[in-house]
Order: sequence, then C-alpha cells, then structure tokens
Amino acid sequence: MKVVVQDNQIEKAIRDLKKKLTKEGFFSEIKDRRFYDKPSVQKKKKAAKAAKRRRKRMRKFN
Repeated sequence: MKVVVQDNQIEKAIRDLKKKLTKEGFFSEIKDRRFYDKPSVQKKKKAAKAAKRRRKRMRKFN
C-alpha cells in the first residue's frame, strides 16, 4: 500500500491512508484479533457476518 504526500499535505495523506486501511478491513481485523475467542465463538461470529452480508445483498436486490 502506498500513499503519496504532495506539497507537504500530511493531513490529507493520513486521511487517504486511513480510508485505504478501512476499506481493506485492517482496523476490523485488529479489533477481532485483540482478544482470544474460543472456536465456538469464532464460528458464531463468522455465521453472523455471513448473515449480515446476505441481508445486505438481499436489500440491494429488493
């Protein structure tokens, strides 16, 4: 990943970097790995994420 700083606009470059990291899922990955989850909890979270994606996709078509 690369962010170019032009004309010493560091704030803009930081915003762009944060936007790219968020889009890629970096912050959510860090949040998920912060604490240990038992395998049963991991399965439940994975199923919940899949259901959320499914509902989101269905809203798009309706």
